[in-house]
Amino acid sequence: MNTILLKLFPAVLLASLAFTQPVVAADAAKDGHWESLFNGKDLAGWVPVYDVTFAVTNGNLRLVNGTGWLRTEKQYADFVLEAEWRALVPEYDSGFFIRAGLEGKPWPKDGWQVNLARSALGGLVKGYKTIVPAETPPMPLNKWVKFRMEVRGRTITLDVDGERAWEFKELDADRGYIGIQAEGKAFDFRNIRIQELPRSGAGSQK
Repeated sequence: MNTILLKLFPAVLLASLAFTQPVVAADAAKDGHWESLFNGKDLAGWVPVYDVTFAVTNGNLRLVNGTGWLRTEKQYADFVLEAEWRALVPEYDSGFFIRAGLEGKPWPKDGWQVNLARSALGGLVKGYKTIVPAETPPMPLNKWVKFRMEVRGRTITLDVDGERAWEFKELDADRGYIGIQAEGKAFDFRNIRIQELPRSGAGSQK
């Protein structure tokens, strides 16, 4: 009996590996490639728009003051965007622009934005109109909060600290810049990264 088991063991092990390896490969492919949007040293890859001051402080991207926005050099179509932020002043207000264009002053005209206003935290805004009301409670000052935004086709989702906040399926912008809104309120940002998602006939461009 022991001899038979010893003979069977290599075959069972090989069969097990054959089933396991495709799963591991699939997980690796699903992870995709993440690109850091902030190097912790300077504003490489970013462009200030209108009267804004951003700086690098203690390895964080700091929104100091001003009215306008900071945008990426590249445009993006479908992607997953992750970022951590913390508010540094009371009644804070900022936001993440998604697929934004350059028309409009001081902010993108009719631009899609995930809100960082204390009174409407995490809501989805188009221009000055609330599209998805905020359900995330105000966060304390100096508390790091993680936002995960997935944009795919006409659908956008928001996760706050790992919990799904909402899903919206009627985006009307195909591609554009990612940006951080400045409304005169100080914030810190860190661990800003993006994963571009495959999309037929689309990709990133300058």
